[in-house]
Amino acid sequence: MTQNQYPLWRYLLVLAISVLGALYALPNLYGFDPAVQVSARRAAPVDAAFEKNLADALNKAGISPKSSELSDNRLLIRFKDDAARAAGMTALQAAIDAKQYLVALNLAPATPAWLRAMGGKPMYMGLDLRGGVHFLMQVDVDEVRKQTEERFITELRGAFREKKIRFRAVSHAPSGGVDVTFLNAEAKAAGVDLIGKDFPDLLLTDGGDVADFPIRLAPKPAFVSEARKTAIKQNLTTLRNRINEFGVAEPVIQQQGDSRIVVQLPGVEDTAEAKKLIGATATLEFRMVDEAGDLKAAAEGKVPAGSKLFQRRTGEPILLKRRVMLTGDSIVDASSGVEQQNGEPAVFITLDGKGARSFARSTREEIGHPMAVVFIEQVEGRRVEEVINVATIRDELGKRFQITGLDSGDEARDLALLLRAGALAAPMEIIEERTVGPSLGQANIDRGFMSCVVGFIAVCIYMLVYYRMFGLIANIGLALNVVLLIALLSLLQATLTLPGIAGILLTVGMAVDANVLINERIREEMRRGMTPQASIHAGYERAFATILDSNVTSLIAAVVLFSFGSGPVKGFAVSLSLGILTSMFTAVTCTRAMVNLMFGRRRLKSLSV
Repeated sequence: MTQNQYPLWRYLLVLAISVLGALYALPNLYGFDPAVQVSARRAAPVDAAFEKNLADALNKAGISPKSSELSDNRLLIRFKDDAARAAGMTALQAAIDAKQYLVALNLAPATPAWLRAMGGKPMYMGLDLRGGVHFLMQVDVDEVRKQTEERFITELRGAFREKKIRFRAVSHAPSGGVDVTFLNAEAKAAGVDLIGKDFPDLLLTDGGDVADFPIRLAPKPAFVSEARKTAIKQNLTTLRNRINEFGVAEPVIQQQGDSRIVVQLPGVEDTAEAKKLIGATATLEFRMVDEAGDLKAAAEGKVPAGSKLFQRRTGEPILLKRRVMLTGDSIVDASSGVEQQNGEPAVFITLDGKGARSFARSTREEIGHPMAVVFIEQVEGRRVEEVINVATIRDELGKRFQITGLDSGDEARDLALLLRAGALAAPMEIIEERTVGPSLGQANIDRGFMSCVVGFIAVCIYMLVYYRMFGLIANIGLALNVVLLIALLSLLQATLTLPGIAGILLTVGMAVDANVLINERIREEMRRGMTPQASIHAGYERAFATILDSNVTSLIAAVVLFSFGSGPVKGFAVSLSLGILTSMFTAVTCTRAMVNLMFGRRRLKSLSV
């Protein structure tokens, strides 16, 4: 009599897991609202006054939003439908400053507040189901050549100084390449010999023995081609790092052609933050201030050779030298914090070995002179360069140092994140951005849902007809399995795709298979002459090893698919892996609990199985 009874705690555990599973699966029933999210690029205010200004702008345009939510320095405005959102997007873009604020399309979960307070979220869906965000980014491959030439200019100057070769200038050639001029023929011969030995990737063209003894240098085509490929690979890696920082599940990041990168964020909820991180090309350049240059003349367009006019954040012009002492690609780590002396927001930077040595040598030669930190980012397709900090070099700077001059702690954190994720080897801009609508995805969802429903009903009918009461128990366990699987996908924020729906459907079949094994084992024990209670006990106990064996082998296959697959294959593997775990729990533990409650305390002469 006692062999088919659970202790009270086990019944309560099954009940608690079932209730929690139902609660965390529930957010998927509420759907999503079309929304627009407005967030600050830097330290711009997003407060109640800002919310009221945007509400007035929408009312002036004759648009009534469904609701608005202000949180975490972001404003989320919900609309009734896609048409109202499109009109609202236009009105909002016209009402705000694009330099200060970021406006992006969004799909906001319509989950009730009480469920959100419990951490309930709907599961992510792939582009083939719910849509998502699609970016097409153009890599400026021509800038790679310019950066390569800039690096050669810096290295040539350093090498000539180290070997005491007297040169007049090393500069960019107007038509591309590097022009080098020397003081005399001996210096030129020594320079040509040095270039032949230490710079094999440069092609040299002799300009003749004229007054300034010139030569023309250009990177070899094979070197430039390899540099472009390397730059795109580094940009791909940087984007992956940034998206990992953002926490997007199942992103698609791949090269398209020889100069473009496609980024797809399926099921992403915070598209504004995604656009902010992915579209950002923030990096730093360290340049010396041109103290001898005429700032007034430069502001009128007469910029001295070897210098470039920049602007401070306050709008004041400043003249900097063209030579870049350090770029963001030498940064291996960056963290935000507070500068101890003045309590200002700061970013603490760590350089790699090569960058640290080069920067130490450069700053050693410039002690006592002011150096500027130039912050570079891409804003709405435009390259924005501004000086955030100017400080006099008091001592040689090494591997670790800090920069200040930032507007706020939030900006320091954003800059540190971008630098930590990796510098872009070449500038990029978003040339195409779209939110993939759920219209086609809805058709896929409907068909996938219908296939699951039809398969589920067919299996339930079969189980009910063939196994009667035990078939009904198996059907309840099967329904609970689907609920728990959806709850897990929601809690883990896994991305559901069409192959993932196929994985769920396969899970349904595997869960039924476990109950078939149990029920057939119970029948077999009854035919052997065992009592109903003993048959139930033996059926579950002896079928467990077979069920475990088959599920473990399937789980191994799913793990391998997840490890070596990508995209849709991973989506299938995730739903299959989670489904195996939930089916083991529901087919063995939950159905056993129901059987124990129904038959455990009864004297039975027969079983409806």
